[in-house]
Amino acid sequence: MINNDLLLVIDMQNVYTKGQKWACLDTEGAAKRTLSVIDAMEQAGNHKIMFTRFLADEHPEGVWKQYNQENAEVNASVWDNEMLPQFADALRKYPLYTKSVYSSLAIPEVLEAAKKADRVVITGVVAECCVLSTVFALIDAGIYVVYLTDGVSGLDREKEAATELVLSGLAPLHLSMMTVEEYFGEYTESH
Repeated sequence: MINNDLLLVIDMQNVYTKGQKWACLDTEGAAKRTLSVIDAMEQAGNHKIMFTRFLADEHPEGVWKQYNQENAEVNASVWDNEMLPQFADALRKYPLYTKSVYSSLAIPEVLEAAKKADRVVITGVVAECCVLSTVFALIDAGIYVVYLTDGVSGLDREKEAATELVLSGLAPLHLSMMTVEEYFGEYTESH
């Protein structure tokens, strides 16, 4: 099924790496495993890969005004908001879209591509925030999700586990949860 999947890499930005203000538990590990998925998809001839990033809205409304005030330092930092350098090669080949809300499906191009895919494979950060919001939006749009548990990182293991617990209630009808290795195994079995 890998040939008809869309890989959606959510918000793999510097600010989520170790030692940074919004550091997640294993951003670097999730990035490494995501790169292996990109390689596998390319080898299978599938180039349906998209990246998103979060950048604060310059003209926020409602609670986003407070969000911008509390996170002004991160919002102003070019380096914090840049994509992880290990994705530089992939970003030369695949589109990067910007959003100023949590869900990547707020981006029309992402929604359009997701609707054309058999499934959307999810990696990225933050599990309990942008990733979870995107997964719910995909499901609401009737799109099947593959949630790669070790390709996603949350702020800590407790929040990652809580996110997986919530999503497990939607499996298998709306989504599958698996490791990157299990995803590769699924592909191998179908060929």
